[in-house]
Amino acid sequence: MRNFRWWLAVLMFLVTFISYMDRVNLSVATPDIMKEFGFNKIDIGFLQTMFFLGYALMQIPGGILSEYFGHRRVVAGAVAWWSAFTTLTAASSSFTTFAVVRGLFGLGEGPVFPAFNNFIYRWFNKCEKATAASFMLGGAFVGPVFGPGITVALMLAFGWRSVFVIFGIAGLVLAILWYLFANESPRTSKLVTADELAYINSGRCEGEEKKEIAPWRDFMTSSQFWAIGIQYFITDYIMYVFLAWLPLYLMEAQKFSLAKMGIAASFPWALLSILTFAAGYLSDKMIAAGVSKHNARTWFGASGLVVCCVALYLGAMATEPWMNVLWLTISLGSLGFTFSASWAASIDIGGKFAGSVSGWMNFWGNIGGVLAPICTAWIATNYGWQAAILTTAVSAVIGVVAWLMVKPDMPIERRPNSDMAGVPILK
Repeated sequence: MRNFRWWLAVLMFLVTFISYMDRVNLSVATPDIMKEFGFNKIDIGFLQTMFFLGYALMQIPGGILSEYFGHRRVVAGAVAWWSAFTTLTAASSSFTTFAVVRGLFGLGEGPVFPAFNNFIYRWFNKCEKATAASFMLGGAFVGPVFGPGITVALMLAFGWRSVFVIFGIAGLVLAILWYLFANESPRTSKLVTADELAYINSGRCEGEEKKEIAPWRDFMTSSQFWAIGIQYFITDYIMYVFLAWLPLYLMEAQKFSLAKMGIAASFPWALLSILTFAAGYLSDKMIAAGVSKHNARTWFGASGLVVCCVALYLGAMATEPWMNVLWLTISLGSLGFTFSASWAASIDIGGKFAGSVSGWMNFWGNIGGVLAPICTAWIATNYGWQAAILTTAVSAVIGVVAWLMVKPDMPIERRPNSDMAGVPILK
C-alpha cells in the first residue's frame, strides 16, 4: 500500500480524537451530573483532577514501556483499558465511585501520547515529524470541537450515561485496529513498500532501532530537559482550564443556554485543530528548506504563548458574550503553534528516546492538568470567573521564558561514561 504510514497517522488521529472526546464528555455532562448527585464546582474540579493525577503518573512509565514493549502493545492495551473505564463512568453512583473510575481512566490514557511519539520517531522521515505529530495532536483537539455538540445531542436523546457507553465501545474497536495494523517497525509491515521504507529510513543512523535504557542521569542534569517540561506545564495548564471549565463558564458567566454553549464551546477547539496542523506543516517545510530547528520550533512555541496571553486578557475584559468567545477562540487556537512545536521538539532533543522525553514533558504538562481544574474552581468560586481567566493569562509568561532554553537544534548531550547511556535492554 502506498504511503501506508499516513494511513496509520489517520488511525492515530482517530485514537486521540476518541481520547479527548472521552475527556470532554464529563465537562459537558457536568451540569446534569451536578444536579443529579448534588455536586458543587469544587467536587467536579476534584473529579477532573483525579483523571489528571492518574494521567500524569503514567507519563514517564508510559514512555519507558513504549521503548521496552513497543508502541503497538502499549497503545492497544492503554486504549482498551481507558475505554473500559469510560464505559464504567456511566455506572458511577456516588462521589467515591466517580473519583475512582476517573482516576483509573486517567491511568489508562497516560501511556498513549508518549507511545505515539515513539511510533512517529520510528515510522516517519526526519522532515515529517512535526506534521505527523500534528495528526496526533489534531485528533485530540478536534475531539472537543465535536464533543460538546455530540454529547449534548446524545444527552438530550438518551441521557448523560449513554455518552460514556457509546464512546467506550468506539475506543475498544480502535484498540483492536491499532494492534492489527500498526507494526512495531515499518521494516516488519507487509503493507509498507520498499520505496516507502527507504524514504522513512533516509538520514537515519545505524543502530537507532536498537533498544536501550534511556540515559536518565544525563536527562536530569540537562537544562533542555527541564525547560521542555516547564513550558509544557504552562501550555497544558492553560489548555486544561478550557477543557475542564469552558462549558460551565459559558453557561454561568456568559449566560449561554445548553444548546448555544454546545456551539460556542467548539469554536476555540476548531481553531486550535486548524493551527496545530498548519504549524506542523509549516515547521517541517521550513526545516526542509534549511531553516534551523531553533527558529522553526522555538519561535513557534513561544509566539503561541504570547498571543494566548494577550487574547486571554482581552477575553476577560470583553463585555459582550460573543466577543468573549472570539478572544477565547484566538487564545486557545494560538496554542496550536506551541503544541506542535513541543511534540516535534521532544523528538528533536530526545532522538531514539523520544518516548521517555515526551513522557517527561507530558508528565509536567499533566501536573498542570491536575492543578488547572481545582485551582480554577477555587479562584472562580472565591474571586469570580474574570479573576480565574486573568490568572491563567499571566502564567503564559513563564512558558515563553522556558522555550528560550529548549534549544531543539541540539539533542540532549549524553556523556560517554554515563552509567545509563547505551545500556541495551535485555529481554
